[in-house]
Amino acid sequence: QVQLVDSGGGLVQAGGSLRLSCAASARTFISYVLGWFRQAPGHEREFVGAITWAAGRTAYADSVKGRFTISRDNAKNTVYLQMNSLEPEDTAVYYCAARLYSISARDYEYAYWGQGTQVTVSS
Repeated sequence: QVQLVDSGGGLVQAGGSLRLSCAASARTFISYVLGWFRQAPGHEREFVGAITWAAGRTAYADSVKGRFTISRDNAKNTVYLQMNSLEPEDTAVYYCAARLYSISARDYEYAYWGQGTQVTVSS
């Protein structure tokens, strides 16, 4: 069983930065992938990026590549989503999620989800 708690959302002006955190609890994370997704009002949930816990390999959606960075702190069992150069189009509820073994951009392939944290970017 994996439990995920998202935090760090808020209101920021366009061009600003935010760092989201995902605190994870499980017996071991060595085989897990931690992903970030977001859902804006009236839109489907979309993949933002993900990281493999063991190797720290990352993948990103084209829309955030070069602006967002995912990292992990093994000692704290926490994954971070550093978001820079934020745009109003980044406004959404952001969720972290976990699945086994390999990175996937499909939300239905993630078995565990955090509660979500709201990010609002004003123009």
